[in-house]
Amino acid sequence: MLLSLLLSLSALVPAAFGLNGQERAHLHSRRAVKAGIPGGHWVDTWVSMPQLTEPGNLAPAPFNRFVNSTIRQTLHLSIGGSQLRVRISNAFGTVPLPISAVTIALPANNTSGISAIKPETLKTVTFSGQSSFVLPNAALLVSDPIDFTVKPQTIISVSIYLAVGQASDYITSHPGSRTTSFWANGDSTSAEDLLITDAATQSAAHWYFLSAVEVWAPITSRGLAVVGDSITDGRGSDPNANNRWPDLLLARMQKNALTSSISVLNQAAGGNRILADGLGPNALSRIERDVLSHSGVRYAMIFEGVNDLGTANPTSAEQAAVVSQLKGAFTQIAVRVRTFGIPLFGATITPFGSPNSTLQPYSHPVREQARLDLNNWIRTSGVFDAVIDFDAMVRDPANATQLNPLYDSGDQLHLNPAGYQAMADGFPLAVFTEYAFGVTGFD
Repeated sequence: MLLSLLLSLSALVPAAFGLNGQERAHLHSRRAVKAGIPGGHWVDTWVSMPQLTEPGNLAPAPFNRFVNSTIRQTLHLSIGGSQLRVRISNAFGTVPLPISAVTIALPANNTSGISAIKPETLKTVTFSGQSSFVLPNAALLVSDPIDFTVKPQTIISVSIYLAVGQASDYITSHPGSRTTSFWANGDSTSAEDLLITDAATQSAAHWYFLSAVEVWAPITSRGLAVVGDSITDGRGSDPNANNRWPDLLLARMQKNALTSSISVLNQAAGGNRILADGLGPNALSRIERDVLSHSGVRYAMIFEGVNDLGTANPTSAEQAAVVSQLKGAFTQIAVRVRTFGIPLFGATITPFGSPNSTLQPYSHPVREQARLDLNNWIRTSGVFDAVIDFDAMVRDPANATQLNPLYDSGDQLHLNPAGYQAMADGFPLAVFTEYAFGVTGFD
């Protein structure tokens, strides 16, 4: 009944504006072309959180501004579909970013972190019908739809050629890619492999300029956007292995018919904080950019706070103030996300206690008490639509102030792949069906 009513109302809109039948038909035909293949919608299948590149993470000279350079990067997609769109970001650029050419292909052996592609899969990427585009400072560029069918968890290779480079060191990137990217002189966007003569200056575990890939997928497909710090960004995971906890959660979800159409979108960065900028803008400031502006996001999650506690002085007064401010910030995020009908999941802060404060400088009894206070509030406040209790999943059964030794990467803060697997295995998949229709946004 509701669907019939909505369809009837949609038919009345053109008439209300005085459009005749021929004009209405033209209007709908244009919409069909713009929408791509009928019966679906655009959903993000991969993202990376844009950041201002620190000097130490710029490509080595002479590639630091990518003059006459091709950058080839591999991306691990979440869900599949029949068409793709690529997003390129100049969010932190102070000058225009002149894109000369972009191509997409499958990597040679279907793995991350390699420079060779399968040439028979190569496709040219265009933007507003053009193969080149000058992207203004602070702007976002979305490609035209690309006929490029992919299955879930496909790895793709994107090559970007900059003929004149970017005339500034204010480069937009994601330094914590845990995935090797490559660059070479000249336009090699169509080359089967890049000419790598010096791996030390022509490769690094960073992504540059790419901020998202969208897939045209069935209308039931949707995305989970995870806002996080280095634990979500995958510090402690294996290079080129895609075994961060969001990757492992995706792999688990792909085996479940109720969750196999949901993408997992990793909007995290090492050192990120909620209350103040660190490595990347503070989480409170980036909800619109990294969650609400992305295609097909129907769930959101926040797993941050450890760096706010860890960088505040370990006095009772200062830690209590940070906890109070974090509660307010979490509540603000919930209000903004729910306004769009999106439920917000909150995660408890995992342990960082250590017998050696030199090894783990965050470790301090006052900070531990602040973590406990904040976690208790996360679990009981009702601010979150669901609570993901990562603390309970990975803490040491013999000492709850520390990580389980089986899960410790070695610094008592970040987890190893086994720990990330435990987080993925313990994630309550039932939240996706519980909130399949979103939230009201009223409270």
